[in-house]
Amino acid sequence: MRALLLAALWVHLASCVLLVGTFSMLLLAGQPRAATPRRWDQTLVRGSRLLVLVALGSGVVWLLLRTAVFENRPQAALEPRAVWHAVLDTWPGLVWLARHGLLIVLGVFLAMRASIAERRDWLAARGEALTLATLALALMSASSHAAAITPGTTLAVAVDVTHVVGTGLWVGGLVALALLLRAASREDGADARPYAVLAARRFSRAALIVMLLLVASGALNAIAQVESVAALAGTTHGRLLLAKLVVLVPILVLAAVNRTRILPALSAPSVPIGRSTMRHLTAFVGLEAVLALVLLGLAAAMTLTTPARHAEPVWPLPFRLSPDVLDDVPTMRWRALLGSQLAVAGLVALIASCLVRRRRVPVLAGGLALVAIGAGVGVLPLVVDAYPTTYKRPLLTYHAASIASGMTIYREHCAGCHGATGAAGSLADLRSPPTSRRHAGEIFWLISHGIPERGMPDFGSRLGEARRWDVINFIRALGAAKGAQALGSRVEPDRAWLAAPDFTVAVGPLAPGALRDHRGRRMVLLVLYTLPESRARMAELARSYDVLSVIGVEIIAVPIHAPAEAIRELGSSPAVLFPVVTDGNGDIIATYGMFAPGPHAEILIDRQGYIRAIWRGGEMPQASVVQAQVEKLNDEKSPPPFPDDHVH
Repeated sequence: MRALLLAALWVHLASCVLLVGTFSMLLLAGQPRAATPRRWDQTLVRGSRLLVLVALGSGVVWLLLRTAVFENRPQAALEPRAVWHAVLDTWPGLVWLARHGLLIVLGVFLAMRASIAERRDWLAARGEALTLATLALALMSASSHAAAITPGTTLAVAVDVTHVVGTGLWVGGLVALALLLRAASREDGADARPYAVLAARRFSRAALIVMLLLVASGALNAIAQVESVAALAGTTHGRLLLAKLVVLVPILVLAAVNRTRILPALSAPSVPIGRSTMRHLTAFVGLEAVLALVLLGLAAAMTLTTPARHAEPVWPLPFRLSPDVLDDVPTMRWRALLGSQLAVAGLVALIASCLVRRRRVPVLAGGLALVAIGAGVGVLPLVVDAYPTTYKRPLLTYHAASIASGMTIYREHCAGCHGATGAAGSLADLRSPPTSRRHAGEIFWLISHGIPERGMPDFGSRLGEARRWDVINFIRALGAAKGAQALGSRVEPDRAWLAAPDFTVAVGPLAPGALRDHRGRRMVLLVLYTLPESRARMAELARSYDVLSVIGVEIIAVPIHAPAEAIRELGSSPAVLFPVVTDGNGDIIATYGMFAPGPHAEILIDRQGYIRAIWRGGEMPQASVVQAQVEKLNDEKSPPPFPDDHVH
């Protein structure tokens, strides 16, 4: 079914692209006067009528097959009610209806036998046909992957329209130009050769501009739809994009040869236009057109796959590059610096080889050697092991409930070897930066498959996937807790790096909320307390709550013991107006107790969701001290983005 859907979409896309290219090429070449160019003009118009019929037919087939796929029932393709629903009750169906309406109007217009003897009539007829064909092609973007991007839908669709219409002008124009050159290269086509050379020169100039637009819009599309190297190399959508780039390279080489060698030879005023040179140009342009149609097939396949940014990447290589090595092993920094300088020198030599004429080969060889040596010196130290799940998106968020569950599982299955703190004996310290900076997908692979050579068993058959992610969240929290030891009671401006694990805020009979609900709105002072030791401090916080609330702080109190009676035990004087967690405090205490152990601790979390200051044990700060730290956060000019809810 999907193969038929792809074939129908490719035929439809190719037909629409050829329609745009046909009329754009006719306008570029100009109204023909000689017999052979006139026959070419008439042939293209007759062919465009057939292309309209093919586009309409393949579009109907695509709609029927798309309906069957949408409803997951092959028989739905033959059910009028299902097809009617797909057309009128879905956005892609409405776009389909508008596009095919334009194609029908174009077909009727082309079927009319109007007189085009006058130049202005000819221009009007070809221009109107180009306008209708372009509108029909551009509407494809209204139901493409770009239309699903939010925010920025309008910009994404505009970029995609530029890319699609540019493809029509370039690919369709190539096919039309190839037919003109073929006619001119025949023995009886001598009258078309000056006209064909002029058309080829005009197309070459226009194609250069269009290609620049295609590269720019394609890059923007890739940024929006792919987003990362992992998605590019590890998803079907990304690999199809790579295949498009591979096919594009020989196309650009052929275009460069045509532009720099063959066209100048044909355009020389003292050299007659010969059949042999014209045949070479015809062959090169024809090969360009064939490869461009292959590109259309790959583009059609991309529209039927999940965009790379939404797909789960499967990393295909046993290694990846990790700049973190430079932080973990400082001695590697000089190698990276040396390698980068050698590579830069090599690039300069490569550029020089394109500019100089004498000794070009030795300069080129030297440049390539420097680039290779620089890569070996500077890049090889950055290579680390990778696995198919390296870039797998975690199933569970970085949440206190998951961390607390992972703590229990860790103690049962892992603490025997790694120790309760993750730093046992000769084994790798799970809290150290090399481990804590590992991608979550790599830890997932190692937990699932084990490390037999180091005696670590596989847990893929013992623990479900969710429980393995719980353990990973706990390991991440171990590393974060060690890093949190560097945080003191004073905020370091513009240094937000420690993400606060999310947790559920359940207060009595009220609907539960979450820590992340405060992001972008208010800071949170998380208070872990024990009665009666913390009674005086809680009373002080209750009295200063009004002031803290005015400057943007919400207090969330979490009792270490007896959560059900927490509010009653605090008493009514002074009145406690901030949330006091009465259910689920165990997960919060287990998680945040790693960051700030003790009977009483206070943690200041900024509006973005990062821990910025911690007060542990001993005497707690006065309200004025807390206010001063909050004002530092209020004064920050460039707050960081929200932390990802999944560890990576």
